[in-house]
Amino acid sequence: MRRFTRTLITAAVVTGVIAGTAGWASGNTQEAVTGAPAGTAAWRGAGLPDPERMGPDEVARFFAGLSPVQREKLVRTYPTVVGNLDGAPLELRYEANARSTHGEFAGARVLAHDPRGRGQVALVYGDLARAEHVAVIVPGSDIDADHVKPLSDMASELRRATGGRTAVVAWAGYTTPVGLGLDAATGRLAEAGAERLTRFTDGLSAVGAAQPSLFCHSYGSVVCGLAAHRLKAKDLVVFGSPGMRAENVSELGTSARVWAAKDPTDWIDRVPNVEFAGLGHGADPTDPAFGARRIPAGDAAGHGGYFAPGTTSLRAFAAIAEGDVR
Repeated sequence: MRRFTRTLITAAVVTGVIAGTAGWASGNTQEAVTGAPAGTAAWRGAGLPDPERMGPDEVARFFAGLSPVQREKLVRTYPTVVGNLDGAPLELRYEANARSTHGEFAGARVLAHDPRGRGQVALVYGDLARAEHVAVIVPGSDIDADHVKPLSDMASELRRATGGRTAVVAWAGYTTPVGLGLDAATGRLAEAGAERLTRFTDGLSAVGAAQPSLFCHSYGSVVCGLAAHRLKAKDLVVFGSPGMRAENVSELGTSARVWAAKDPTDWIDRVPNVEFAGLGHGADPTDPAFGARRIPAGDAAGHGGYFAPGTTSLRAFAAIAEGDVR
């Protein structure tokens, strides 16, 4: 009877969250954009290998077997395919996406750009091919190709905090929730995002980039949690997290170091850390029982202030990205 009562209480709390009583807003249901890049039908029709049947290592081997002339022809003919193939040479992807985005994302090199749905994009700040350290920032709700500035600002601040020594990727590479309604309270979009994030980090490995530290904000931490056991990453840093779909670090199944931050003014602290019937994302990663390494964030402000210049959290993030902490 006691267990049944707890279950009813949990259900009531989660329902209250979805209804907005814990500060969550309504959102519009989104359909996850997945599958092969735009333009793949023409690519397949030309007898080229199916992108959906190749992993990033196979993509890398395919391009390694082409002459420079053949590579350039593929970039010119199929820019939306080449630009989104994890495992393809970085310079070819940059060139292909420059053709398809027409300078839309000034100040960054475009590693991926999928125009379908609300649009997805991966922006690179720094020399991804040569940098000794790489950071990838995975965003939460409301980020897409047309609304990428909050994410790109995080990337710019992190790169600046590392003295420009770390290459930083602003990875808006999955369909994020809009608002904080049912999509944000369930793992459906995060599951699709986890597949894409795993392939992305596999692609970095395939081209010889440094193993990244992942910085996962808000709903992005759910994505990182679901992908953790497959990610090629040295650190998983979550901040403003509603949970990672795991009860503790051990359940994540990762060899990466796991870090967590939450500032005292972040409204995410009012969201119950429960999971019931697919709603909610489980334990608070900043709870000592979770087992993550705690990052101080007492001087950050609100849900989006973790990368503000001069904050303790940003200094800690920079140190993690540069490998200066053990």
